[in-house]
Order: sequence, then structure tokens, then C-alpha cells
Amino acid sequence: MCGIAIIHGNGKIEDLRIMMEMLEHRGPDDKGIHQDDGCLMGQQRLSIIDVSGGKQPIYNENQKMCIVYNGEVYNFLNLKDRLKNHTFKTKTDTEVILHLYEEYGKDCVKFLDGMFTFAIWDVEELFVARDPLGIKPLYYGERDGTKFFASEFKALLYFLLDEIKEFPPGHTYSSKTGFSQYYVVPDPEKQNGGENLMEDVRNLLTQAVVKRLVSDVPVGVFLSGGLDSSIVTTVAAKHIKGLHTFSVGMEGAPDLKFAREVANIINSIHHELIYTEEEMISSLDEIIYYLESFDAALVRSSFPCYFVSKLAKENGVKVILTGEGADEVFAGYEYLKGYNEPAILQKELHFITSALHNTNLQRVDRMTMANSVEGRVPFLDVAFIQFALSLAPELKITTDEKMEKSLLREAFQGWLPDNVLWRKKEKFSKGAGSSHIISEKAEKEISNAEFEEERLLNNGLKLRSKEELYYYRIFKEHFPAESAVNLIGRSRSI
Repeated sequence: MCGIAIIHGNGKIEDLRIMMEMLEHRGPDDKGIHQDDGCLMGQQRLSIIDVSGGKQPIYNENQKMCIVYNGEVYNFLNLKDRLKNHTFKTKTDTEVILHLYEEYGKDCVKFLDGMFTFAIWDVEELFVARDPLGIKPLYYGERDGTKFFASEFKALLYFLLDEIKEFPPGHTYSSKTGFSQYYVVPDPEKQNGGENLMEDVRNLLTQAVVKRLVSDVPVGVFLSGGLDSSIVTTVAAKHIKGLHTFSVGMEGAPDLKFAREVANIINSIHHELIYTEEEMISSLDEIIYYLESFDAALVRSSFPCYFVSKLAKENGVKVILTGEGADEVFAGYEYLKGYNEPAILQKELHFITSALHNTNLQRVDRMTMANSVEGRVPFLDVAFIQFALSLAPELKITTDEKMEKSLLREAFQGWLPDNVLWRKKEKFSKGAGSSHIISEKAEKEISNAEFEEERLLNNGLKLRSKEELYYYRIFKEHFPAESAVNLIGRSRSI
């Protein structure tokens, strides 16, 4: 996992170095730069695959192409087998992508199973791509015909660009032909799954977890003790002996209790951190800086995500699996209980899955990367999403008699204790016991008159609570440029 920065056109190496410095937390292990008259590319490296030999940029055999890359491609060894006519200098997935581009051009992205952003400089053409769901971030802007790209928008805000935009998920960009979409979140024909439905859920999710265990450094799991993370943890534990699990919360938080129970059953190496209100308040400024958002639901859930990422780093674990995505594809959110019409529920699930790139996926990426840890999301495996969204929405409707995500719970019956398997859905921040802390502080410190005066932003966006205004004020201190507000995703599950 890494941070990348690119300047295509009339660029200055000093500007590239500034961008890289602002991304150093994403990759503190190493750095590399490509420089020529047409393109500057830099990479801050977090070493995961081929730790000693994977320095970037990586060049092809004749040194005419090079790549900088952020991500993990899980099927890179299979892809490498079809590239027999190439000489590999490293054992990385990065080099596989470069040689795929040589063979298949812009269609190389269609072979990649993973999460990624990368840029390839091909003498006179720049080619840039982002993974199908936008698990890994990328932003871009332009000034006087020169294009700038970076993994986080903080690295672009200080160059007086005309406008900064998010590079869209599932897209590629060529400096010759512009943007092109290669993936859209599917809306396949619906089916009930048949008599093997539960087995299919288990098998496909197991495949998604196992492929994400590929690493040359230690792997662990964020274990909240909720359904989603407990399933991921239990599957991973069947394939990794001595799996590290991590749980955080305030004193007495329900997550801590349930996580301990799961950890004891699977016999993981369990790590726990209890954080305080004072630690939350003192960390808020740093969290918003790294998160690059003031969305209330996102910031609220960033506290436990930030602390658990820090806990993993302190214990020498660089790669972490998380449970994000299950609520989107299996209708786990509380507000979705009001969606009783199958077609309307399906439309909403499709929307919130498509919007993950600048909501929950942004939170996972930024909070892990703030601590130089890589987060992986098995529930958002492309094949698993295709399957899950093909299931008839009637199977996912919550009623008084049927609990949310009951399909997922039934599929893993017997894998978890019943009190965990049938534990009621709680948001990350609520399960960690910290969801109310800043909202209560904001209520005390911001008057009704202040809220009404400040809630409407210049771009027409309305802040939804005093808590969100509290976060927005801190956000503006870090990112005063008006264009920053336009980059904020909005959670539906507030």
C-alpha cells in the first residue's frame, strides 16, 4: 500500500516532492521518483509484497515505460503465468500490471482482481486507473494545461489548481483519449439462489477472504465482535495459525466483550485497547486531517477505526482485513428497515454500494493509512458483489419476525456462537461506546443561532447537525479552499 503523486506536463520536481511529503504516512518505508521532460511520478511505499525488492517506480525491460502503484492485486501470480515472454526483475504485483499494459494496453485493468490506483508513463502517453469500487483513492486537478494526480486531496490543495476532482472508480484515463469507464456496480437479474444458496454464500466469501491473506508481512483482522467482522475473522482463522485480532472501545463497550468471546473460540492472538473521552477529543483534529471529511457518520466511526489501526501498527501488523460492505449488499443498516418494496430496496443497495468510495471506504483507507497499515475488504470482492446483488431483494427485507442480514447469519450458522451470530446490528462507533461523545460536546458549545447561521455552506450543502458543524469547523482550518467541500461524500445511514 502506498501513496502516489503524478505531474503530467510542465511540472517542477519541487512540487512533486511537496506532494510526496504530504503522502509520506501512506508509505514510510521507501520513496522513489521518475523524472523526465513530460512527466514526474513519485511513490511513497508501504512494503507488503516483495519487501526488499519492490522499490518503485518499476521500469519495463527496455526502460521506456514505468509505473507507480498503490494497492494489491490478489491474482497477480496467475496473471504472471500468462506473461512468459517478459523478464521479471521483482516478485511484485506492480511489475505484473506494467507488463500486462504492454500486452493488452488499456484493457489491462479488466484482468486485475484487487484494489488499486496506478499510473504508467509510456514515453508520450500517461495512463492512469482506479479499481472498480474505488477502494483506493485518487484525486486530480489541472493548472495551465498541466495535470496533477495524488492519492489524497491534501496533496493537491496548495497548487492553485483550477478545480480538484475525485478520480471516478472503475475508470481509466489516457492523456491522449481522456476518461473511459470499464466497470459499473452491477444490477444483475435477480434470483433466489436455489437450494445451495447458503453454501454459495459461504464458499464465495471464503474465497474472498483467502485471496486477501496473500502477504509477505503479518496479517490480522479488525474484530468488533459484530456479525461482519466476526465472520471474516472466523474464516481467516481457518487459514492462518496464530491470527492477530484487534478490538477497541471505551470502558464497558459491548464490542470488547463480544470480540473477546470470538477471539477465545478461534484462539487468535488478541489485542485490545480501551480509549477515553480525552483521547478522542485530543485526536479529533488529526483524525479529520487524515480523513479529509466532515461527514458526521464518517467522523464518528473514524475514532474506533483510527485507534484500532494504531493498535495494529504498534503490534507489528501491516495488513488488516475488515468487515466493510456487508451492510450495503445485505441491507444491514437501521434506516433500511423502512424499505419494504423489493425494487426500492434493491435500488438503494445499488446506490450505497456505488457510493462507498467516498464514504466508508474513504474512512477505512484514510484511518489505516494514517497509521501506515493496509486495510482489505473481503465483502467488497467484485465476484462476491456480483453474487450478492443478484439475490432477490425479498431475501434481504427486514421485518418484525426477520432480523437484518438474516441471510448472512443463516449462512454461517454453527460458525459463531448464537449470541454473536444473532447480535443486533450496531454502528462501529456505537458498539465501541463512543458515538455520543462529540455530539454532546457540540450540543453544549454550539448555540441554535450559530447552527442556523452556519449550516448552509457556499456550495449549497446543508450541515445536518451541530456535531457536523463542529467537524466542519475543524475541516476548514485544515482545508480552507472552497473546492475541498465539493469532494465530501455523504453517508445515508446518519
